[in-house]
Amino acid sequence: MTLTERPEQKPPPTLRRLWVRWILLVVFVAILGTVFVNLGEWQLRRLHQREARNAVTLANEATPVRPYEDVFTRPLGESDQWQRVSATGTFDPDHQFIVRARSNGDASGFEVVTPLRTSTGAVLVDRGFLPLQGGQRVPTTAPPPPAGRVSVVGHVRRDEHGGPGAIMPIGGTVRLINAPALSAAVGYPLADGYIGALTVDPPQSAGFRPIPLPEISSGPHFWYAVQWFMFTAIGAAGIVVFIRGDLKERRAAGSAHGPRTA
Repeated sequence: MTLTERPEQKPPPTLRRLWVRWILLVVFVAILGTVFVNLGEWQLRRLHQREARNAVTLANEATPVRPYEDVFTRPLGESDQWQRVSATGTFDPDHQFIVRARSNGDASGFEVVTPLRTSTGAVLVDRGFLPLQGGQRVPTTAPPPPAGRVSVVGHVRRDEHGGPGAIMPIGGTVRLINAPALSAAVGYPLADGYIGALTVDPPQSAGFRPIPLPEISSGPHFWYAVQWFMFTAIGAAGIVVFIRGDLKERRAAGSAHGPRTA
């Protein structure tokens, strides 16, 4: 009888070696899963914040028009936005500002902000949006406002915040609308925040478009959260699949290992 030897095969990994690999895998997935869960919870927080903002926006926009003096009495916050107010006075055509790099729907263009001087003080009015065609440059001079006494109805808007390069005007243009910064440029006090004009009487020329309400929707945050939680679940399921594969491979290697006679 002849002794027949099988080709030499690698011995199965020891359980200790497998346990080390499994522990490292579990630690890695746990760290990654913690990051994914935190990202999912962050998206849910953003969803709740957006829903709260939507509720405030709709409630404020539905309230009756109020005199602007009743609202612009303090620094304005997010909860003050989108109320409708009225103001009567005269525009200051010598201190207009072009707000560059703005959009309205799918259109890109600019807005024009002009102080309105009233019997109780002065407030900035965003007179609306003007689109630019492809390749057209932002003008250096804003369209003149209606002369004489005007009545404005518009939305309450809080100050926009950014670095000095964004809120300080340069050559009559500015990137963000910030009343304290523009007050320093015009040389007299301005109420905190500004009015986003809906109507101006007498009417404006130049085809200004009112600034619309922000999109009232939940956005993609819920599905982003679901996505991060799914990644966590896939990672946990992957641990089970990986360990089962190791055990199956070890059993197969153990049964096939060693010499065999015929």
